[in-house]
Amino acid sequence: MQEALLSVRTAKADDIAGMADVYAAAWFHAYRGIIPGRELDRMVRHRGGRWWRAAIQRGAGLLVADFEDSIAGYVSYGRNRDASARGSGEIYELYMLPEFQGLGFGRRLFRAAQSDLVRRGYGTLVVWALAENELATGFYEAMGGKPIAKALEYFGAKVCERVAYKFER
Repeated sequence: MQEALLSVRTAKADDIAGMADVYAAAWFHAYRGIIPGRELDRMVRHRGGRWWRAAIQRGAGLLVADFEDSIAGYVSYGRNRDASARGSGEIYELYMLPEFQGLGFGRRLFRAAQSDLVRRGYGTLVVWALAENELATGFYEAMGGKPIAKALEYFGAKVCERVAYKFER
């Protein structure tokens, strides 16, 4: 029997294409039917190689789930960007390829980012998710997140509610 290994590690330049692929696949999987098609397409196109290269070069908190030398998912994180959410750190994004969802890999990415945030002095963290994205809201609630704030986000003419979840270590 052969065992497949998943490792969580810091993103590097060789991961750019893989992260872009994860972003596109995860966004189409999660947001088709929630975000209008034209807006969704525009947002995915915006996240090409140039965007990812810049994120890596500026030293953003960016970890990947590496499964047999391909990128199965990623998490980006850092200082909380929204004071109304009352957390010191923030997970900006956590996405997995659809075929890797539900296998525990997202939990590993989340915990690794959370540990790094704590090591950097951020004892609490927040994560925002669109309320209609039941995959995300269910995941963050299962991870122990408590809803603490709501806000509106606009995608063209559509208005969506987003929810902030707070996590304490």
